[in-house]
Amino acid sequence: MIQIKNAKELDGMRRANALSAAALKYGGQHIEAGMTTWELDKLIYDFIVKHGGTPNFKGLYGFPGTACISLNDTIIHGIPSHDIVIRPGDIVSIDTGAKVDGFNGDNACTYAVGKIDLEAQRLLDVTKAALYKGIEQAKAGNRIGDIGYAVQSYCEDAGFSVVREFVGHGTGRELHEDPEVPNYGHQGRGPRLVPGMTIAIEPMICQYDCKITQAKDGWTVKTKDGGLAAHFEHSNAILKDHTEIMTRFWDDPDFDPETFCLK
Repeated sequence: MIQIKNAKELDGMRRANALSAAALKYGGQHIEAGMTTWELDKLIYDFIVKHGGTPNFKGLYGFPGTACISLNDTIIHGIPSHDIVIRPGDIVSIDTGAKVDGFNGDNACTYAVGKIDLEAQRLLDVTKAALYKGIEQAKAGNRIGDIGYAVQSYCEDAGFSVVREFVGHGTGRELHEDPEVPNYGHQGRGPRLVPGMTIAIEPMICQYDCKITQAKDGWTVKTKDGGLAAHFEHSNAILKDHTEIMTRFWDDPDFDPETFCLK
């Protein structure tokens, strides 16, 4: 069942997503070649706790980390590890969120470590642009399929492919709520978007083929052909006259997480 939030609940969502976005940007700013993904995860954990939140990924369905940290051909759900070292030229996806006063935030971004090759950069640029193409369609009166069509058509026109097995979702008092928000679909199909809905839009895009493989750890999802993958995500509130990107801070060049204070 899709949960429609009232004004008070939307304020709660804003606070949770503000902290989630600040933590994501903080993590992205501290990625360094030579560090392990476990060290990066610890930085994000400490930031969330310091600012009064709870890392909502940690323990969810048994996941052991604060963030899913996924390198190169790992699409999503990379488990932070002492054994995974970030190298120059890697692309690193961080997917994380915070819970504040019973509400959940969720967002993701893929970062370049130093200089990356041109095709990797194009993958990042297209995936991020596709996120905003999806958000443009996430407005009251439209349907979920309008979002998926916008993301899919933009990425496929650029020569990339869209993961089918994992999708965006509603957010709220539960991290994952109805409706599902696929990154593919048909215009005019699916649930109608109405004011008070809060949804996470999160393109997961592959350099080559979209077929996936899952590791024996039960979490790590990789491209089957070894191509690169990128992942970007914003949580959004559908309002009467516009759509609010609640996790906008991670993509604000003027936002400094060092000055963040949860209000």
